[in-house]
Amino acid sequence: MMKKNCIVMMVLVLAFAFLPGCSKKDTEAPVTTGPVSGGVLVIGRGSDSIGLDPAHEDDGESFKVCDSIYDMLVQYKEASTEVEPGLAESWEQSQDGLIWTFHLRKDVKFHDGTDFNADAVLFSLRRQFDPNHPFHNVGGPYKYWVALGMNNIIQDIRKIDDFTVEIELTEPYAPFLSVLAILPFAIVSPTAVEKWGEDYSAHPVGTGPFKLEQWSRGDRIVLAANKDYWGGAPYLDRLMFRSIPENATRLLELESGGIHIMDDPNFEDLARIRNSDKLDLLEELGMNVAYVAMNTEKKPFDNRLVRQAINHAVNKRAIFEQLYESEGQIAKLPIPPNMFGYNDAIQDYEYSPEKARELLTQAGFPNGFETTITAMTGARPYMPDPTKVAEMLKADLMAVGIRANIETYEWSTYLSRVENGEHTIALLGWIGDYGDPDNFLTILLSSSGAQKPHASNIAFYRRPEVDQMLQDGVHATERAAREALYQKVLGIIHEDAPWVPLAHTNQLKPIRKEVHGHKLHPTSKQDYRKTWIK
Repeated sequence: MMKKNCIVMMVLVLAFAFLPGCSKKDTEAPVTTGPVSGGVLVIGRGSDSIGLDPAHEDDGESFKVCDSIYDMLVQYKEASTEVEPGLAESWEQSQDGLIWTFHLRKDVKFHDGTDFNADAVLFSLRRQFDPNHPFHNVGGPYKYWVALGMNNIIQDIRKIDDFTVEIELTEPYAPFLSVLAILPFAIVSPTAVEKWGEDYSAHPVGTGPFKLEQWSRGDRIVLAANKDYWGGAPYLDRLMFRSIPENATRLLELESGGIHIMDDPNFEDLARIRNSDKLDLLEELGMNVAYVAMNTEKKPFDNRLVRQAINHAVNKRAIFEQLYESEGQIAKLPIPPNMFGYNDAIQDYEYSPEKARELLTQAGFPNGFETTITAMTGARPYMPDPTKVAEMLKADLMAVGIRANIETYEWSTYLSRVENGEHTIALLGWIGDYGDPDNFLTILLSSSGAQKPHASNIAFYRRPEVDQMLQDGVHATERAAREALYQKVLGIIHEDAPWVPLAHTNQLKPIRKEVHGHKLHPTSKQDYRKTWIK
């Protein structure tokens, strides 16, 4: 124990040596009135990234880092899901809504010094679109592209000249610009992909405000500032993403100055954070959902009565009050209430063990059955303590005769298993990439999202009527028509009950008081371009 404590102290001393604001000289620096350049911002998070090729990834820990490495043709404004120019300076849409023409920025360089141009855009998008592209089968599946059904949406992607690109659609697609603003549509360096091939995800090269400097797997990722960034050099010299699995340990590191920002605080620690003279707590209503998914391909979860019974069996209020400390809102639908198309007229399943037992009897299980609850080990932004959620879920199921075991896996293994359908009941959540119901419903609950081994629809819920209505929703041009379609879809999904929706959480970001200029985004995008340390 003594040896371990000594090692921990040594690590902390070394960490302090590289952090801004820790030396006597820094602490005596005069108070500044504006942004200060320089320093290393250290972010403590629960898990490492899986990969850094945004076209292949779909997990938050990978996207947190990719946010700073890459740019897209268009991007979200600072505090909204409204789209503004990114690598495209401007664009126009044809009268029939099918052809989008993008005019690209000039004099933009990738981190490897190569030029950004129309060829790079075609390479980045056509490798996902064209099965004959030489890199189409390199690096793994294009999860978002497949889940969103982009090959059914896009007819062609073509170069007009070195700085003009056209994307032709098969039909009008309402969320198109919003979709282009999310990370899977980032523009990558063709030279780097050609050089690294299957290993490109460990050697990412974009045009973003920071570039990869070091990746120590399971420990930290260090990004260096891109001083030639087209949008203006960031204030910080570096970003460091440290993997610290335990929430309580991350908070101790934050309080001691070992990190500047932490992800996923325990809700019971929020009062301590709010009362600290060293810390601030950034808060923003999140576009997210935490849920329990039942694998509808496996018995008895192919039976709707069983799924409805489990919805009645789970005491969501107890979970919300005890584990979420009432921060956010209890969920009853797969999309958050701050999103258009939400159907508040739908009544949630009441907590009723008696009703659950009645439905189980009707389904042919008067004595219940055995099953397994699969949970991730680390905290997620939508689920601060998955193990405790699983334990409370187990107790609720036991009360109606369902005998459940719990199995846990670290994040990358967990995702691999549930995306391949190796579970019966699993915990997961989703953070919206763009402010449209399609981003939740098509990815998480359509047939296109239920493709193994990389399914985003881990309930493997399939209903042709829902698929068709989701397609109608993205092709409709009138907002009112889209809203009516999504409200009807939500009613069908609620009745079919492939999930137990648990909670919509607030974004909560504890941060040291010497950190300035950092803001939360509705999509949870991590933007450090204007962040600085006093």
